[in-house]
Amino acid sequence: MAANITTEYKLNEKIMLIQIFVVLFLCINLLLIMTFFSKEVFYTTMRYVLFAVTLLSDCLFLFLSDILLILSFYRFTIQMWLCLIIYIISSLYIFVTPVTLTAMTLERYVAICLPLRHAELCSLRSTLHGILIIHSLSSLPCIVFLSIFFASASTASYTQGRVCSVEIIIIHTWQAHLRSAISQFYFLIMCITIVFSYVKIMKAAKAASGEDKKSTWRGLRTVGLHAFQLLLCLIQLWCPFIEAALLKINLMLFINVRYFNYITFILAPRCLSPLIYGLRDEMFFHTLKRLALCGLRKKH
Repeated sequence: MAANITTEYKLNEKIMLIQIFVVLFLCINLLLIMTFFSKEVFYTTMRYVLFAVTLLSDCLFLFLSDILLILSFYRFTIQMWLCLIIYIISSLYIFVTPVTLTAMTLERYVAICLPLRHAELCSLRSTLHGILIIHSLSSLPCIVFLSIFFASASTASYTQGRVCSVEIIIIHTWQAHLRSAISQFYFLIMCITIVFSYVKIMKAAKAASGEDKKSTWRGLRTVGLHAFQLLLCLIQLWCPFIEAALLKINLMLFINVRYFNYITFILAPRCLSPLIYGLRDEMFFHTLKRLALCGLRKKH
């Protein structure tokens, strides 16, 4: 009895700590979104618009993944149709962030290696088309998985109460393998794109001089941080398979590993976007600082 109470107390502590992190990251992201809309240059420039897309994507994904985590930890059950809606949105935005990061890397490649074509290729019109392409590509895995699920599941299962998780749509073992294969294919293409951009920018950095050299190396560091963030997102896709195997072995081990995975591979990548653009970009940082100071003055 005492062991159960201690376990439950530790579980509550972990959930509360996660809520603090989630609220903190959401507040930072919302402040950055406000900064984005405060200056015309931000919402008319491709790299800032794509940055805003990652912020909105991360906010929505953090919110939904936090709900799923709470439901999973406390074993709450909800009807299948509601779980499917949560799954559709979260599975879409789990891909939107890494695909957008790849698009941001390509934008840096064009800006540094093809400066004469940057205005043409990265116009506002091209940006809007790019956002549509990003969401279309991100929705393809979800459409495939849902089509298989609707073809396999019975009608009665939609009104059944279940603990909502990503694994709920996997009825056959081969579906898990297919999901893994599609995810790995996406990330292989993204990795090839980022490595290609990194190599090209590195060559441009070695050939550049003076102020151009400084700007090029800054772009190279940004692409490197995108690659690291993409790696964390890639590892995140393996987490459900590891957790499913551990659940069969030991419940406490499963809870501890899921907690670690959530902090490391879901929260951490989502806080890197503010670090890369919100703090490293001089124009955005100065606007953010001015906005924060104005808010403090009004409060006093």
